[in-house]
Amino acid sequence: MHVAVLDDYARAAERLADWSALGADVTFHTEHIADTDALVAALAGVDVVVAMRERTSFDADRFDRLPALKLLVTTGMANASIDLEAARRHGVTVSGTGGPQTATSELTWALILSLVRHVPEEDARVRAGGWQETLGTGLAGRTLGIVGLGRLGAQVAAIGRAFGMDVIAWSRNLDPRVAADRGARAVSKQELFATADVVSVHYKLSPRSVGLVGRDELARMRPTAFLVNTSRGPIVDTDALLETLHTGRIAGAGLDVYDVEPLPAGHPLRTAPRTVLTPHLGYSTEDTYREFYGQAVEDIVAWRRGAPVRLLT
Repeated sequence: MHVAVLDDYARAAERLADWSALGADVTFHTEHIADTDALVAALAGVDVVVAMRERTSFDADRFDRLPALKLLVTTGMANASIDLEAARRHGVTVSGTGGPQTATSELTWALILSLVRHVPEEDARVRAGGWQETLGTGLAGRTLGIVGLGRLGAQVAAIGRAFGMDVIAWSRNLDPRVAADRGARAVSKQELFATADVVSVHYKLSPRSVGLVGRDELARMRPTAFLVNTSRGPIVDTDALLETLHTGRIAGAGLDVYDVEPLPAGHPLRTAPRTVLTPHLGYSTEDTYREFYGQAVEDIVAWRRGAPVRLLT
């Protein structure tokens, strides 16, 4: 049996799970393979693929060109980059793993604090021999606006309350009673963007949510307000955000997710002013990866025994 582990950017997969339990040839790919021809060549003859959630897509064409593939394991229990119906048609079993519980909400606050206290800018200044030049923004008494008050949004809201912030929230079907139970006050979308000092996006990506934060929403934000997106890149209109940043209409943006990942080398976001950018670190912690890869091995063992677990198909 030949197993391929994709998109192991941090070179962590091999050390965080006991792959020897498989008695198989395991190849770890540390670079993203975007081109379909290159991916098909790299996976020729591979029986099992372990895919990091939503880094490499598997559509009908790719399944058709990978006839040896029999098991696809994705980290997490949902992966929008996998065509599950195509997997069924091609006889490919798809299994998942457990996922991060608090990692993304913790990173959200790393971005918020980096923005409001100018941490990257002042770090660079100290390293260059200089000293402080900026004034930060305090959080106590400010308003935190949560776009999408699900599990992650509720975690971010709880931390906001610990900082003494007033927490408001919006989603299309948010029940005010549910919002109150999660420590937030339900408001309209217009009110959230017009009044929040920090807007944090925690919305599920779907055709309905693409561009959910666009020119109208960004135009409503205060010039002193910050936007943070640790959800999915397409939820925020990138062109509108770039225009907003370059004209100084908001104080800054913290981004962990992008329309295309990895972010292309010449992408204009890389040089956009008033930004803190991280390379989709939301779920990337040692604890999370240990769970991801440990359970991936369990999935493969169970599949080989004829009793697959954590099925998505």
